[in-house]
Amino acid sequence: MLNILPRHVLTRTLTLRRCLASKAYTEPNVNDSAIFSTPSNLSPAQRSALEGALRVDQAGEIAANWIYRGQHFVLGRQPITGALIQEMWEQEKKHLSVMDKLQLQHRVRPTVLTEFAKVAGFGLGAVTALMGKEAAMACTEAVETVIGEHYNDQLKELDGMPSDHPSIPLLKEVVKEFRDDELEHLDIAVLNDSQKAPAHALLSSVVGLGCQVAIELCKRI
Repeated sequence: MLNILPRHVLTRTLTLRRCLASKAYTEPNVNDSAIFSTPSNLSPAQRSALEGALRVDQAGEIAANWIYRGQHFVLGRQPITGALIQEMWEQEKKHLSVMDKLQLQHRVRPTVLTEFAKVAGFGLGAVTALMGKEAAMACTEAVETVIGEHYNDQLKELDGMPSDHPSIPLLKEVVKEFRDDELEHLDIAVLNDSQKAPAHALLSSVVGLGCQVAIELCKRI
């Protein structure tokens, strides 16, 4: 049986759906400078931090899409689990679409590890799904734990950047929105037996460490 979300998560979800920062990119206003230009007054260190953050975010959303693709390839025909994975995957598709637009807006070079992220993501998703629904959910739990922490760290960096250009406050709101989406996925995974996966602690550690290494690599290359 598919577990529903607790009341506090449902409340947060409904609030987010009413006012999404990402709508600036999914339903763009052609006269909105916040989505078509990038700040010119950032220091070299701030520009480097911005580029590194967006490079990682885009790569992370690519990997997330392929993880869910791999999970859906294996479990997609299961009526409950397949639908659950599809729902989270659709959200990640939107995240990637927005990150692609942010990458172009701020003139950020994509990571050279893009193709690796696709292959590794699909492999991770498929292998954990082959281990069973619980292992697939444990994979989601581990990935989203790291990504949630990463987005929190990113928000601290963005707080130190000039906010006079409208793109920076908007970017912060998009990051907050996506962080909350990822934490919602984490909640869903836990509610759907992620912690009952065989060797849960080991699986979580391995997947989490892999995510942390990938984040650091994508920042640089």
